[in-house]
Amino acid sequence: MSDAEAKKQLLTLKADIQQQEDDFQKDNKPLELDQARLGRLSRMDAMQVQQMALETSRRRVLQLSKIHGALQRIESGDYGFCFICGEELDKNRLVIDPTVTRCMSCVDS
Repeated sequence: MSDAEAKKQLLTLKADIQQQEDDFQKDNKPLELDQARLGRLSRMDAMQVQQMALETSRRRVLQLSKIHGALQRIESGDYGFCFICGEELDKNRLVIDPTVTRCMSCVDS
């Protein structure tokens, strides 16, 4: 995969994730815990759903950070090389996840 193809893939992925996060932030409302309207189990379920949504949002923000880093590496000419040992990353890994930063040898150690 060329740097131009990787950049295009990363920008597309970034736009998709950013749209999901924008939608979440727009629709995210404080949890209503009115005991008169909701039973105890319903409140617990609502709290669990809210926590799962917040964790999903946290993961999207983390993924956006990884994408930003990959785009910076493309611009600096460091994209496609392991952060640890400097070896070239497997192109198949970059196709699957264009944000990877370490080769399999360094991941395993």
